[in-house]
Amino acid sequence: MIAPWLGETWTRLVGLGERLPHALLFVGPTGLGKRALAEALAARLLCDAPAADGRACGHCAACQWRLSGNHPDLHVVIPAADAEEADAGEGEAAREQGATKAKSSQIVIEQIRELQSALTVTGHHSARRVIVLDPAEAMNAFTANALLKLLEEPPAGCVFVLVSSAPRRLLPTIRSRCQQWAFARPDEAALAHWRAHAGKDAAALLAVGGGMPLAAERLAEAGGAALLDRFVRDLERLEPPGALRLAGQWEAWLKAKESAAAGFGLPQLIGWMQRWVSDLVALRLGGRVRFFPAQEGLLSALASRTSVASASNCYNEFNQIGRVAQHPLNLRLVLEDMLLRYVKVMTGARE
Repeated sequence: MIAPWLGETWTRLVGLGERLPHALLFVGPTGLGKRALAEALAARLLCDAPAADGRACGHCAACQWRLSGNHPDLHVVIPAADAEEADAGEGEAAREQGATKAKSSQIVIEQIRELQSALTVTGHHSARRVIVLDPAEAMNAFTANALLKLLEEPPAGCVFVLVSSAPRRLLPTIRSRCQQWAFARPDEAALAHWRAHAGKDAAALLAVGGGMPLAAERLAEAGGAALLDRFVRDLERLEPPGALRLAGQWEAWLKAKESAAAGFGLPQLIGWMQRWVSDLVALRLGGRVRFFPAQEGLLSALASRTSVASASNCYNEFNQIGRVAQHPLNLRLVLEDMLLRYVKVMTGARE
């Protein structure tokens, strides 16, 4: 399903017709529906008789193959962990929430090699073949270089659609081989329409999700309200001597079946910590909270205990931690490091 706020983008894509480039890169924040748009485009390109609005008809032989997950000319390249989520019925939703699984959260070079082998033969149903790769930033350097060879010399009839929420992590040479389509957050009119149809919890979680409606919906469906309540409660009670103890509790929390089912893992927790500290910085600068409006009173009290400089440094440190959150790290050590940095800010010098 194409999100309403992406309707104009869809119209532009359809309008390209045969001028569609062989490689596109969809970039923008998570929770906007980039993957769904990429899949809709793939469906259109493979459909035998697209509708007047450009969408796949859903009835032809090609559409039936695709809907059954058996279209031989559609190649979806995602991390093994995300494939496991899709098998469980969570699909793109859980991927954009970044659920932590035992399987690899990276796109590995073996997947690109399998893709290369598959593309050496001609299309089965038509001359067109479509490759959707998401998230593109999940590739390491070896995987990215292997993909680059395909982008530099694409097999005839192939269209690559890369999806990324962090395009700066991609090789510049990959970005240069793709036509980039940047997606912005929905405007207020679109959000107002969404709120009118969204559930109570989804609307409440919109802010902590950075204003991304689909991310808020998925989080609400997975019990995000309870997760957020615990997160706030733990930080409200946190004192320096309890940082290591809380790290142990959060380790068990992230490993619990309920957290895994909700797609709530280390990347999400780090993201929430980043946004929490971002609101502290905003308050110290005389602004308003953006991500945790319901906790503005608590944040105001906490902000009085720190300084702009120390909170800003903490935010930058959390950014560094977030960049390696998908790697196979020692979960307990990461949590201890993060919470110790946070309590240091809360006991630091005031301005």
